[in-house]
Amino acid sequence: MAMATSRRQPTASTKETYRPGLSEEEIEEIREAFNLFDTDGSGTIDPKELREAMESLGYEAKNQTIYRMISDIDRDGTGEIDFEEFLDVMTAKMSNGDSKEDVRKIFDLFDDDKTGYISLQNLKRVSKEVGETMSDAELLEMIERADMDQDGQISPEEFFQIMTKKTFG
Repeated sequence: MAMATSRRQPTASTKETYRPGLSEEEIEEIREAFNLFDTDGSGTIDPKELREAMESLGYEAKNQTIYRMISDIDRDGTGEIDFEEFLDVMTAKMSNGDSKEDVRKIFDLFDDDKTGYISLQNLKRVSKEVGETMSDAELLEMIERADMDQDGQISPEEFFQIMTKKTFG
């Protein structure tokens, strides 16, 4: 069986990024999320990529909404979101805290088979939907990082812990 060789390198700038209260590991995880949105590997999220991401998450993405979202985040006026801008939004969101209800909505998007858990199959589907080529080993590593009870799947509580960064140190 051939290994997938089409795995993209991270597109966001590799310069050292620092945010008070965030570990390098947490910043790298935010970078990985950014790269899922940045499907063309340009280092920025443009309106087309944001629309595709929103639609893949089940949201209706009207042009007006997409452009408003970008303008709210885009500090340098380029019409696109770069990693620094994305990181600022994500860290502000994390410090404000995510409600369990909001995180549960995201969990339910992953749990399309309604088992109450996120499995390897669920992650494979989502990575394919967002155009990210990831090996089973990479997906299993994601599960292992979140899987506190080591049952091979991610429960809603484990997902909440990961999404709100309360278990990383």
